Amino acid sequence: MMKQPDARALIWSQLNRKWDVIVIGGGITGAGVFREAVHAGLTTLLVEAGDYASGTSSRSSKLVHGGLRYMKNAQFKTTIESVSEREHLLRQGKGLINRLGFLFTSLQDDPMPGWVFGIGLMAYDLMARQWTHRAYDRLDMRELCPLLTTPLLKGGYRYFDAQTDDARLVLRVIQEGEQAGGTAINYARVAGLLRTQNGRTCGVTLQDAWNPEENAILELQAEAVVNATGARVNELRSGIGQNQRIRPLRGSHLIFPGKRIPLSRAISLWHPQDGRPVFFLPWEGVTLVGTTDIDHPDLQQEPIISQEETEYLLQAAWHLFPELDIQAGDIQGTFSGLRPVISHGKRDPSKESRDHILWQEDGLITIAGGKLTTFRLMARDVLNCLRGYFPQLESFNRDRPILDSPPDWLDQVLQFDGLKPADRLRLAGRYGAAIPGLLAVACPGEFQKIANTEYLWAELRYAARAENVLHLADLLLRRVRLGLLLPEGGRQHLPEIRRIVQPELGWDEVRWTQESRQYLETWRKCYNLPH
Repeated sequence: MMKQPDARALIWSQLNRKWDVIVIGGGITGAGVFREAVHAGLTTLLVEAGDYASGTSSRSSKLVHGGLRYMKNAQFKTTIESVSEREHLLRQGKGLINRLGFLFTSLQDDPMPGWVFGIGLMAYDLMARQWTHRAYDRLDMRELCPLLTTPLLKGGYRYFDAQTDDARLVLRVIQEGEQAGGTAINYARVAGLLRTQNGRTCGVTLQDAWNPEENAILELQAEAVVNATGARVNELRSGIGQNQRIRPLRGSHLIFPGKRIPLSRAISLWHPQDGRPVFFLPWEGVTLVGTTDIDHPDLQQEPIISQEETEYLLQAAWHLFPELDIQAGDIQGTFSGLRPVISHGKRDPSKESRDHILWQEDGLITIAGGKLTTFRLMARDVLNCLRGYFPQLESFNRDRPILDSPPDWLDQVLQFDGLKPADRLRLAGRYGAAIPGLLAVACPGEFQKIANTEYLWAELRYAARAENVLHLADLLLRRVRLGLLLPEGGRQHLPEIRRIVQPELGWDEVRWTQESRQYLETWRKCYNLPH
């Protein structure tokens, strides 16, 4: 395998050609479009201005859910589609997408009677063609979750959704597109759109954001250009004179050590302040508390949790778990992401529709809105639109897998290495056909877990060598997620991390010092409590 800078330089040198499709945006939406376009036989390039999944797609609530909460706003179509896609992902993404039990509490001061929520769960299960929900009284709920000591508890419901590692899902989808013949490159910023004399979009001007001082710029022609830049789709649309239609909403989360709020399943409640649903979610050994729904109109400002959001989420914890005596000092970290929601002028951001929308404007195809669970349906709509550019293109095949099936030999390879069954399943789901490469680079002792996480030291080495890591933040916030799972973003583990990854990345002492300083500053600014 080439060192990352050399591999990226080779990709850059091969970009200057005519493409069928250029996809702008390396989040889950762009990744889904990229993979489907490649599988449809189109020569496809994906470009991302920063790192893959560096925006919303690494800062989501980690849920692959059916949109139960959207039923409250009568968004039934969104819920039906989400439930169907969730079930597909659970079947095809084992080890990466996992079923998760939920307990929804019924409290005395709830804005909605418990039986109304029960009717919603009946419809939710019918959409999934299963019957897994169940009602519980107060004593049963406390037996299922002994932390529920609030005197307001009346009972509740159990149901099931799913969760994932959002950034890893993006990476797997992109890598499958690359394995099928597509080309993807991160840190490549679209500086502008190329247009014909009659104003039709016909390509992009691409700037190398990794080496900006070299002023490396390419003008790339394409039959079709897809704008999948999430909350930033308005920036490209404004370049062709279109009005803004996206309403960026900030969703923030608190991260607690798993031992501070120990949960075996997710717990939800209606927030006592405004009646919005808030959850406590066990994920990768920590407990996430979220989420908020706040307008974030200034996209030049990085989404960071505010003091008001922190207090709002803490209030939910005090309301549900009064005897835990949770304080701000217990918070291990935070993260905030932006939802690219279609604006319909609702005063309450939470009442805006979570449907997706597609615009075709002067040759620029923009896909926006939606959510992680329905990324394939968004890609389907883009592919159907591309049939107008490529008449030979077949109709979107919904039976085609969302994720590639593991190779027949994969389980034998993993068993040969002596890994535990749970670790084998996890690695298979996260890396798929790339498993042999991961096993090949591992050194003795690197199949041990990092601190109290599920990550193996071997994953760290493999990511540094083979997964387009250009900054330390790429590695620790998106490839192996240690920045979310360890106190202070894993600061105390940096010496051991350095020993493994510095040679793989080819960084000298000056570069390592610069990268570690920059990473810790990013963590303090964007993933810590507000100052």
